[in-house]
Amino acid sequence: MRGVSSFRNTTFRTARGALAGLLAGFTALAVAELVAGLSRPAAGPVTVVGGAVIDRTPAAVKDFAIRTFGENDKWVLQVGILLVLALFAVLLGVVALRYRRAGAAGVLVFGMVGAAAALSRPDSEGAGDALPSLAGTLAGAAVLFFLAGRASPAGSPSGDDGTQGGWSRRGFLTAATVTAVAATAAGASGRALSGRRGRGAVASRDQLVLPAPASPAPPVPAGAQPKVPGTSSFTTSNRDFYRVDTALVVPRVDAGTWRLRVRGKGVTRPRSYTLDQLLARPLMERDITLACVSNEVGGPYVGNARWLGVPLAGLLAECGVEPPSKGGRADQLVARSVDGMTLGSPVEEVMDGRDAMLAVAMNGEPLPFDHGFPVRMIVPGLYGYVSACKWITDIELTTFDAYDPYWVKRSWARRAPVKTQSRIDTPKPFARPAVGTVVIAGVAWAQHRGITRVEVRVDDGPWQDADLAAQDSVDTWRHWSHRWQAAPGGHTLAVRATDGTGAVQTEQRARTIPDGASGWHSVFVTVT
Repeated sequence: MRGVSSFRNTTFRTARGALAGLLAGFTALAVAELVAGLSRPAAGPVTVVGGAVIDRTPAAVKDFAIRTFGENDKWVLQVGILLVLALFAVLLGVVALRYRRAGAAGVLVFGMVGAAAALSRPDSEGAGDALPSLAGTLAGAAVLFFLAGRASPAGSPSGDDGTQGGWSRRGFLTAATVTAVAATAAGASGRALSGRRGRGAVASRDQLVLPAPASPAPPVPAGAQPKVPGTSSFTTSNRDFYRVDTALVVPRVDAGTWRLRVRGKGVTRPRSYTLDQLLARPLMERDITLACVSNEVGGPYVGNARWLGVPLAGLLAECGVEPPSKGGRADQLVARSVDGMTLGSPVEEVMDGRDAMLAVAMNGEPLPFDHGFPVRMIVPGLYGYVSACKWITDIELTTFDAYDPYWVKRSWARRAPVKTQSRIDTPKPFARPAVGTVVIAGVAWAQHRGITRVEVRVDDGPWQDADLAAQDSVDTWRHWSHRWQAAPGGHTLAVRATDGTGAVQTEQRARTIPDGASGWHSVFVTVT
């Protein structure tokens, strides 16, 4: 019986250490959340550590995460961070039973990592950003020191009531419960404070009145959207529009305090603009399709919306900027967002007459926070990572030789025109359509060049012309469809497009890195 009792005591002791470690970690995060809510929510440890992980992740791994998890990649990262922290906390708790100072010191090491990550972020506002991590880990270390500190050495006797070195089981569970409740209250208070700090941004968006465009978008042609079930809508709703960025926490910017600076090489008249000043300018409205460079062949990271914004070329010209073809000193426009992201666009393309803009609205409403409120940049014909800066706050004119933006430092190309692409929306891969007429349909895009032809092939047969829907503009995708007399058995369906320059979509497969995927999209179906 003595052996059974010793085993039970050892098991309880280990479980108590693990629970003490978890509570210490939970307390550290909760107190950090509270301090971040009081100071700056973006400086919370999970946010800054997650951002540091993203910054240091190889481009191929990021691309894999986007392909595998899609828009849930940030949620997966945060869950992964919390799981690692939980395992680390359990280990420290068990260690602290015998070496409580070492356990508490381990918690402090985590705090130093969080503080270093906070100070390394491109949007860091100084030493104050380290405070949430440091305060949280001091609280966590104190909790671990308290809960594990009264443990007796391994093998020491325990009383009939489970007392070990001054802790009874009931006493420990009471202390643990009080700690959990207090930490939960601190964390909830921190979240409430963070939410309150964002209310001004929400209110500024709710109160924003959009002016009528001086240059309205032409009506979408009646035949732009074929009535084929299973195909993408011509206009992608704000809710369904893809989101690919590195922001673990979506910035909530108060439109009343937002400013945009224009400066740099060749800017003879540097200026700063408020949102009201931008809205007072003549605005243009355009339908423009955006595509992410991480979009695989046939992938979902492409969408079409109606944007309202300030013509970017005119604003740059007002600041004295000239394109390189006219003697301008800068060939790269570096856009910076409020979270420190940098994107580099070629000045020549921004000012060559295309509808590049600083967008303030999307599909008839102010930009959603996920998509860049209050202002984002859009340049038709370029992949988003070199043109579509969300939450933009700074434009610097420079050269490609002088500066590498965020993604270029991570092996992506400096210049990234959208490649001609096409996608089969219906039938879906591995569908089982019935014998007879089957409608194959989808979309094709080659922004700023347009689509002039789409062809479909069944197995190794000849390419056949698909019917093209009406074209809205060269900057939007174009729907297509083809009626196929399907015979029984398995079949591979493929599609290719020809753009407005006469270039045919290449068959050659290329990965998304460094400048976008290429190849024909195909699906396999079984006709029954």
